[in-house]
Amino acid sequence: MEVIVGSSSLTEASRPGLDAPVCAIGNFDGVHVGHQKLIALARARAAARGATTAILTFDPHPAKVLAPRLAPPLICTPARKRELLAALGVDLLWLERFDEHTAAQSAESFVTATLVGSLRAREVVVGYDFTYGQGRTGNAATLIEAGRAHGFDVHVLPQVTVDGLVASSTKIRELLLEGNVAGARLLLGRDFDVDGTVVRGAGRGRAIGVPTANVAVENELLPRLGIYATRVSIDGGPWQAAATSLGTNPTFGGGQLSLEAHLIDWSGDLYGKRIRVAFVAWLRGEERFASVETLVAQIRADIAKARTALEAS
Repeated sequence: MEVIVGSSSLTEASRPGLDAPVCAIGNFDGVHVGHQKLIALARARAAARGATTAILTFDPHPAKVLAPRLAPPLICTPARKRELLAALGVDLLWLERFDEHTAAQSAESFVTATLVGSLRAREVVVGYDFTYGQGRTGNAATLIEAGRAHGFDVHVLPQVTVDGLVASSTKIRELLLEGNVAGARLLLGRDFDVDGTVVRGAGRGRAIGVPTANVAVENELLPRLGIYATRVSIDGGPWQAAATSLGTNPTFGGGQLSLEAHLIDWSGDLYGKRIRVAFVAWLRGEERFASVETLVAQIRADIAKARTALEAS
């Protein structure tokens, strides 16, 4: 997948093979099942034309510019989003910077300058709730009209639902903040995961006989505090079963939020390793125990429950 950052980085010399793409537009945070269907439609239209499949998205998320205090935490890191989009067979990822100038751009200017002028889109694919232009004055209906005027076709994907749940980034955030990782999985089409690097912690896990990997997480969004059955990938390797705590260690007086994964039936040195933690099942909420011995007994029970949940999944 080729990545183009901003219109200024695209030259005429780099255009061969990129002209007249079929372009899907959106924020694509989470790359959930709705996004996947949108991209599948764009790929199908591109295949029918023998054209390139392009994604147009914005960085940072528009909400971080328009209403930074209300901007939602992102489900994916930028790197993870690129990875997921590439896995869907996208040819070109066009990252357009969103700033105050972009926010002030009229709906007509977005069409003429970006879609027609820079991208030279032959067809455009958007979701039913797509908006664009200053004050969100443009929508799917006005884009269809603009396409007729400027010579490109527009396809609008209707709302996507799974088991009665609307596939949206907002709904996925709600589910994760409730600890409902199973519900989030339905809408993501995969387990919710986070990335980070293993760093040195307080060493309590090893001291009590349950060593853990303390992960410096890069994601903005984390699920509800608690204990989870997870799978862990080390440096992109195979998945390992794990029981993972996301919390503040209240038994030891509380403190900074930490993500600590105990890899089941695994041993080795993880310090400095890149790690991905995929959340499979909620086990219980975070608790404060009266003694370390009681905590250790509960951790052992958590590991057994995690093993069972992972085998069942």
